[in-house]
Amino acid sequence: MKLNLTKPIIFFDLETTGIDVATDRIVELSFVRLEPNGNRQSMTMRLNPERHIPAEASAVHGIYDADVQDCPTFRDKAEELKGIFDGCDLAGFNSNRFDIPLLAEEFIRAGVAIDLNSPRRVDVQNIYHKLEQRTLIAAYKFYCNKDLENAHSALADTEATLEVLEAQLDHYPEDLENDIDFLAKYSSRDNFVDFAGRFAYNEKGEEIVNFGKHKGRLVKDVLRVEPSYYNWMMQSDFTMNTKQVLTRLRYKYSTK
Repeated sequence: MKLNLTKPIIFFDLETTGIDVATDRIVELSFVRLEPNGNRQSMTMRLNPERHIPAEASAVHGIYDADVQDCPTFRDKAEELKGIFDGCDLAGFNSNRFDIPLLAEEFIRAGVAIDLNSPRRVDVQNIYHKLEQRTLIAAYKFYCNKDLENAHSALADTEATLEVLEAQLDHYPEDLENDIDFLAKYSSRDNFVDFAGRFAYNEKGEEIVNFGKHKGRLVKDVLRVEPSYYNWMMQSDFTMNTKQVLTRLRYKYSTK
């Protein structure tokens, strides 16, 4: 079943120097952009992470320092990527927890403002885990009856993720709706304010702290009774997106 789209959606996958959203960098980005009229654009770009790619990361995706030493940096490509991603819904495999947060960090480091919070975000892995509990390779075999060749190649994983989602729509017609708004909500596991999940919304839609000694408390209350909390977070090793969100919340409640 082909996706029913009301706006463009981008399926994308990242290969990186590691799995730490706050500190690791992108070495390869692949995407498939689908338009409501059925047109599609796909692209893969290698990026110089401006740091050594650890051997354990290269063992997974097969990209080494020499492969990217003459490639552009993310900063070099940030404006071009903003033009491609801006205004599109987003989709991927484990994208809500890893790819989107890491992409947001790269844009922030590059000094390019892009809103990755507003787009609807469809995480195909979350749909899969809710219904079958397996990996992308197994999902591709299960839903598409194919072996995934070149697994951990960003473009192969991206194309497979798109095929899996379309097959899921056929496989679960009673559970899934061919609607991006539905799929984004269905594939969301957490109601986070920031990508890293340090802050979340409670049942009333209020921002709460989602970790540490203040977990469950309203952010506005913590900032009011413990002003030093803001400075502590800004000076600690949290993601830049988390710090941006906290800064926005601090300003929001300081003006009331």
